[in-house]
Amino acid sequence: MARVLVVDDEPGIRTAVARGLTAEGMEVVAVADGNSALEQGLTGSFDAIVLDIILPGLSGYRVLEALRGAGVDTPVLLLSAKDGEFDQADGLDLGADGYLVKPFAFVVLVAQLRALLRRRDAALGRTGQRVRLGSLVVDPVARSVSWKGESIELSPREFALLHTLASRPDTAVSKDDLLRMVWGDEQAASRNVVEVYVGYVRRKLEAVGAGHVLKTVRGFGYIVASP
Repeated sequence: MARVLVVDDEPGIRTAVARGLTAEGMEVVAVADGNSALEQGLTGSFDAIVLDIILPGLSGYRVLEALRGAGVDTPVLLLSAKDGEFDQADGLDLGADGYLVKPFAFVVLVAQLRALLRRRDAALGRTGQRVRLGSLVVDPVARSVSWKGESIELSPREFALLHTLASRPDTAVSKDDLLRMVWGDEQAASRNVVEVYVGYVRRKLEAVGAGHVLKTVRGFGYIVASP
């Protein structure tokens, strides 16, 4: 079930979109202003965000800019009453993944949203096979991780990182390769970002007694060891 944040200050549109996406089988959280949108978006707990540009408080542009600046890469579909090419270019330059002009047909919104979700699923390896390494199970379809049956909650990026390593057991993967496979481009982030996310994953593994699974290959990268 995709979890979607819907942001629009017009009650009619907000309610209609939320109800429609719920009927499509998605879990929806709806807010009406930019500050609330930023607060919710920064949690990194959504699979996609439907974001109006003109909002009370922070505009949709500023919300998007702040999210990308904080390293939140959740796909964002911008909604706008403006259909100018420069307006669309501004949104895409700030990191939007799609742009939809009001008024719009709901079926078009759903189609664009599902396309964003499919691209994200592919980027995060959700089309791959379930990996079982002893007591560690990484399931890209359910996007779940467990150790000895105990669930481990990971963010989408953390999951993609662990799945990439677990799919190559006993094989050291360089930081540059992880940038390409998990972030999509060696230039999309720095090697330090890889180290930070490995640290996040390692701490969550340590919390269930599985910290030894993820090892550092000094001066090169990381490896997930099979039992």
